[in-house]
Amino acid sequence: MIYITGDCHSDFTRFSTKRFPIQKEMTKDDYIIICGDFGGVWDYILESKTEKYWLDWLNEKNFTTLFVDGNHENFTRLYKYPVEEWHGGKVHKVRDSVFHLMRGEIFNIDDKKFFTFGGASSHDIKDGVLNLDETDKINEYRKRGAEFRIRDFSWWDLELPTKEEMQRGIEKLKNVEYNVDYIISHCAPTRVQALISSKYDKNYFTDYLQGIYEKTKFKKWYFGHYHNTYQLNEQFIMLYEDIVLIK
Repeated sequence: MIYITGDCHSDFTRFSTKRFPIQKEMTKDDYIIICGDFGGVWDYILESKTEKYWLDWLNEKNFTTLFVDGNHENFTRLYKYPVEEWHGGKVHKVRDSVFHLMRGEIFNIDDKKFFTFGGASSHDIKDGVLNLDETDKINEYRKRGAEFRIRDFSWWDLELPTKEEMQRGIEKLKNVEYNVDYIISHCAPTRVQALISSKYDKNYFTDYLQGIYEKTKFKKWYFGHYHNTYQLNEQFIMLYEDIVLIK
């Protein structure tokens, strides 16, 4: 069984036995995929006690937890986890059964091909991104309730992919002749995003995903980011707190 859900932002209570009882029938060969903004690797510099508790809690579940990254991840720490080959693609191993599905990879899970590509542009930084040493400005922004983030503390440049990551994704898709079963991302392609809301601006990454959409044959494309659950059409499914079975 493979289930999929949207943004967690470090709140994993939806995976409690009470809220997700089917897990009693699952094994480590069954999977939960999170469409970005996992949030389990977030705190500055080191894993906190709270993070350790929840990551160990997930690791002890019957199922295996998989996630693509969103824009709200601590990329400095996330990218330091060991890189391993797993089901045909590269992962960051966070725990024995908690894996970050890296960008531009293809995984073979239960005889299905999954193309994964996390990342997105933050839309909660309308007042800007400050540096850690701008203490006075940070305090002033906080006092007036500004909508901002702090570089390498609550916001990372790597929320959007590098050229190398995007090129790797194209090469992997070429290797399978642009034919997969499922695509998992955090944000949506440009034209799909425009159907969701006009408040989200397009960027080079949504355009990149748009190009993948136009070239690739796939059954379903699952994504998070927009904090709603809605099936836009037969192929595109936006997820938030719901946990749905991939068929």
